[in-house]
Amino acid sequence: MALSINEIKQGVTVLVADEVYMVIEAQHVKPGKGAAFVRAKMRNLKTGNVQEMTFRGDEKIEQAFVEERKLQYLYKSGNMYHFMDQETYEEIAISEEILSDKIKFLKDNLEVQGFFYKHEILNINLPFFIEFTVTHTEPGIKGDTAKSGTKPATIETQAVIQVPLFINTGDKIKVDTRTGTYIERVS
Repeated sequence: MALSINEIKQGVTVLVADEVYMVIEAQHVKPGKGAAFVRAKMRNLKTGNVQEMTFRGDEKIEQAFVEERKLQYLYKSGNMYHFMDQETYEEIAISEEILSDKIKFLKDNLEVQGFFYKHEILNINLPFFIEFTVTHTEPGIKGDTAKSGTKPATIETQAVIQVPLFINTGDKIKVDTRTGTYIERVS
């Protein structure tokens, strides 16, 4: 279905040059002279890249019907990661290339949001905050603030993040998966 530029707004998914994009922000501009246009900030759902695009008033943009499904992470086999669809209980294998840097926060039974276009997986969204157990970190030395009061810590998925000096091996911490930063210690 073709959309006019008036229908482009936040959250709409469109097809541009055979790529699926989600509109993050749209600004409708009506200059005093000339035709109206839309300046939109859009995220490529396959790569995650954000681009700014401009659409003229007479353009028609193809709408992409993207299906969102809840998936549960099961296991890794080679460079494929296996998930289970929460509604159909069907197993879906997703390659390492699609998941990219999200693999460092995948832990058993984690529920994620999967985006599908024409029954093909585009990408997944992790929960913004996930709790992990610290599997290894050096003991913090009191008064050692030469390194801004943080130290590297390995979490249960083998990812290494920076944590405050008071965090010890075995502690549970909350991590922001969007930035890969420590949020707080969980009791």
